[in-house]
Amino acid sequence: MPNTPNNRPAGRQRVGGGQGKDVSAHGPGLGTGPVGKSDGYSARRPGGEKADVPRGSGSGGGEKQDVPRGSGFGGGERALPISKGKLILIGIGVILLLIVGGKVLSSMSGDSGGSNGSGLLQNLAGQNGAGDAGNNNGGSGGIASLLGGLGSFSGNSAYADTGSWDGANNTGKLNTSVASGARAKRTVIKGGGQDTVTLMVYVCGTDLESKRGMASADLKEMASATLSDKVNVIVLTGGCKGWKTQGISNEVNQIYKVENGKLKTLDQNRGKGAMTDPATLTDFIKYCKTNYPANRNALILWDHGGGTVSGFGYDERNTKSGSMTLAKVASAIKNAGVSFDFIGFDACLMATLETALVLDPVADYLIASEETEPGIGWYYTNWLTSLSKNTSISTVELGKLIADDFVSTCASKAAGQKATLSVIDLAELSATVGDKLSDFSTATANQISGSGYKTVSEARGNTREFAASNKIDQVDLVHLALNLNTAESKALAQTLLSAVKYNKTSSNMTNAYGISAYFPYRSANKVAGAVQQLDALGMDEEYTKCVKKFASLEVSGQASGGGSASPVSTLFGSLTGGGSSGGSSSGGVSDIIGSLLGGGSSAGGLDLTSLLGGTGLFDRSLTQEEIVAMVEDVMIDDSALVWTEEDGVKVLVLSEEQWSNVADLQLNVFLDDGKGYIDLGMDNVFSWTESGALAGVYDNMWVSLNSQPVAYYFTGQTLDGDETVYNGRVPVLLNGDRAELLIEFKGDRAYVAGARFIYTDGETDTVAKADTALADGDVIQPICDYYTYDGAYQDTYLLGDEITVSGDIQVSDVVLSAASGTPCAYYVLTDRFNMEHWTPQFN
Repeated sequence: MPNTPNNRPAGRQRVGGGQGKDVSAHGPGLGTGPVGKSDGYSARRPGGEKADVPRGSGSGGGEKQDVPRGSGFGGGERALPISKGKLILIGIGVILLLIVGGKVLSSMSGDSGGSNGSGLLQNLAGQNGAGDAGNNNGGSGGIASLLGGLGSFSGNSAYADTGSWDGANNTGKLNTSVASGARAKRTVIKGGGQDTVTLMVYVCGTDLESKRGMASADLKEMASATLSDKVNVIVLTGGCKGWKTQGISNEVNQIYKVENGKLKTLDQNRGKGAMTDPATLTDFIKYCKTNYPANRNALILWDHGGGTVSGFGYDERNTKSGSMTLAKVASAIKNAGVSFDFIGFDACLMATLETALVLDPVADYLIASEETEPGIGWYYTNWLTSLSKNTSISTVELGKLIADDFVSTCASKAAGQKATLSVIDLAELSATVGDKLSDFSTATANQISGSGYKTVSEARGNTREFAASNKIDQVDLVHLALNLNTAESKALAQTLLSAVKYNKTSSNMTNAYGISAYFPYRSANKVAGAVQQLDALGMDEEYTKCVKKFASLEVSGQASGGGSASPVSTLFGSLTGGGSSGGSSSGGVSDIIGSLLGGGSSAGGLDLTSLLGGTGLFDRSLTQEEIVAMVEDVMIDDSALVWTEEDGVKVLVLSEEQWSNVADLQLNVFLDDGKGYIDLGMDNVFSWTESGALAGVYDNMWVSLNSQPVAYYFTGQTLDGDETVYNGRVPVLLNGDRAELLIEFKGDRAYVAGARFIYTDGETDTVAKADTALADGDVIQPICDYYTYDGAYQDTYLLGDEITVSGDIQVSDVVLSAASGTPCAYYVLTDRFNMEHWTPQFN
């Protein structure tokens, strides 16, 4: 096939080949809920009676192990029919209930108080720390030359990593300048090696320790450092059911001092308080302040992280305590009465604008990661030794050592996993970003109002996203600003880049400039909670308005389309032509938008007023006509998703305008095993004809581990130099625990980059660190979602045989065996409203 035409997705190439092993879904149902497509397709089932589903010749290949059967299994009793009109209205109701149900959500503790001088972020409980809150009179920090030809930047298509912009990026470059107007640092460094340092390390070991001993490994690194008598490293341990280091309690919190290569016990029983309780953090800081006073204090929070919305921490011993929100973290530190030289997070996803601003009253610098951290976390030995040699080292130089060691160690011990770490000057950021963020937010909101939703959506879709598979909607704010390419966005990018004094990333982590922020797109049902958090943090009002406006239009598009169409329409026999449910007529779009704006009852009698709940989340600043015009401009026409023929090949032909509305394209394959459907997942494998049409050709191949086909789900792509790396996940049981393998495809190579354990039953909203690597002797059991012939999610089952790790696992594409079943292939197109549209089956 020719190279990818302009305005089209670019897919990965096949890797390996050969015949795959026979597989089947077997064993008792795991009861996990869907591990692949999180909604199980069930919310978008088509209406009407189901037609009989023809069975492929390969569906009866051999005796299958028994699988528990539901009412619709194996061609039995069908689900009750639902009319398309009612389905659309139900879809609207569910979306709106999730989106605007902020008032019915349990109140999140915000501890908000008065506002600081900038008016950008309210200080929690009036907290101003020990010094000035700063002002808004800062300059650019003298990095105009760094931005070079910024004005000529323009975003690429949604399908390609946008690489670098015309100016140099800030990776690996130390910036020691300070913008004018920034407040004085609260920590005064004496110089000449006369400074004393107390480093407080708050280690919530959780499952990172109980399963893999990751906390113990980091404690050993601390103990391996050569420490002077001017550096005190004090550690609080807790939050773990099973410590690997002998002597550390699994029942109570304890305090240790790193001394002479060992952990010296200072307090054997500091109580059983949850490590995600702000009172526990406050108590630890006060203990250190009283017993180890110093002129330089630093705090490192060690555990899982969830960024802006979820905050910090997961206590394995106190799972009901939840995470510690950013507001609670800041309040806990403020209540301890200590100002910090730096606060670091050896945790995932905490290098956010929201984190930085809320910690400004209690710290001078933030050191944290934008992306999920590899499980090995920070490497402590070298930088602690360097600090001991020179306790007067500048904070930005120390931060550079920490970041460099972290990324280089990840490269050697967690090859293939992404790593980011940045050092943010909070004094400068709080003084300079206020007006720039407000102007950016206002301009972006106005752009949306001026029929620019598609432009903003494309920019957002192109932006570097972190923890993409978790759909937390956290993106690099500099990259988003650059993609929008307005005067206001460029000014914001310049200001942020100046405040990020050092930024280090792995080679496969492009467009990560050191500071991220929440901006919705992937998960509309989290907007209400996110807005609650932004409000609790006192985030800039214009930014919150912009978020609401964007989310409102996205929901309008989703509601107008009747919710995402899905493969159940064709997979389960109800359609013979193109398209699927959704794609309302112009009159239908207008009626739906009118209901959304007016808060009245719909034609079907659904009371939207009760769903809106009286909240102000749904933005009503646009007229009905304006919203209808925008929605119709961006919607994908489902009736156009029809396979035709070109030179003997099935093809899907869309106009260039329609292709410009496609944000993503993936191949979705199910395996009919004669009793129902195994969901093999989604992959970005496709090809194009000379005329630019999508080719409906399936080669019967799928991703495998050691030639055994597995369920695989594409999660995103990055650049490593000039080479594109495609990332995905494989749901598994790892030594009996729910996990997912992280898979990378790079050219003609593929490999397992690591593993990440998965939380179930709402244990925590934070994101687990990735494991470093699989170890010999680890037992991997692939698992898969299973669907009945009527389209219902049945359960999740074991898929194929266990794999015991011995050396490297071979990742390759293999031909599916006829004995395993008959594959059913579809393409799914995602539009600018993040709504999915399935083609009819084409193989």
